Amino acid sequence: MTPNGAAIRAFRELRGLSLRRLAHLIDRDPGYLSHIETEQQGAGVQTLTRIAKRLKVPIEAITREKPRDQD
Repeated sequence: MTPNGAAIRAFRELRGLSLRRLAHLIDRDPGYLSHIETEQQGAGVQTLTRIAKRLKVPIEAITREKPRDQD
């Protein structure tokens, strides 16, 4: 899955979470999360699932994949 860094950042800010706080909540390094948000680095399904859960959004809202019914 390819993360949509801008969406992750927008949802994070909408929820009032700092980058450091979200990184702590998902048990990841803040630098790693920063690289995901700026799309300098990808992320695995487990990390994206954790981010989506903490941001209270479906994983599709923070990735660039199309839903399967739109193929």
